[in-house]
Amino acid sequence: MDTYNNIIFRTLAANLETTDEEFDQIYPEELRALSALHWTPVHIAKLAAEFLAPNANCKVLDIGSGVGKFCFVGAAVTKGSFHGVEQRSSFVTVCNALAAQYKIPNVSFKNENITNIAFDAFDAFYFFNPFYENVEQTLIIDDTVQRKEGLFLAYSDYVYQQLDQSKIGTRLVTYHSIWDDVPNGFQLEYRSLNGDLSFWTKTEGQ
Repeated sequence: MDTYNNIIFRTLAANLETTDEEFDQIYPEELRALSALHWTPVHIAKLAAEFLAPNANCKVLDIGSGVGKFCFVGAAVTKGSFHGVEQRSSFVTVCNALAAQYKIPNVSFKNENITNIAFDAFDAFYFFNPFYENVEQTLIIDDTVQRKEGLFLAYSDYVYQQLDQSKIGTRLVTYHSIWDDVPNGFQLEYRSLNGDLSFWTKTEGQ
């Protein structure tokens, strides 16, 4: 018999409305409690994923993927492949277990620091302000990773450099990001949600 959570993924794939409360049931209670502040809402994930993965050949990297909500939604609503990089090993363990449990083939998650990830393996990137807890104490998730202001700058600089070296046609979505220092080669396609959600395409450079 299908479980409730199987139905959620099928509902997404059928492009039917799914609430955050419904989707978040796939997670343990302690992770559901963080959803409203830290995880991408379903409707935002759908908009971003559809832009980032217009075809099955697109490989999307979620920079600081948390518990994988954006990647799971993106994998359900598009044919692209979604890859999360996350420093918290416990989150990656949860993500990989869920991917296996619900047999989601087009997602993967890696426990790694972003500075050890080469961007040239990907076609598109999702950026939901993953480094901000280094400078804003009210947004701390837990104490399992090192936090300091210098890391915000170092991680942001690394992402900038990698995007600057990316190929023409690379796509980027930024959401609720104080990091607006996108390389000049990226053209802003449009903004949504009063400017909180921005869609970019690289048109000049590499």
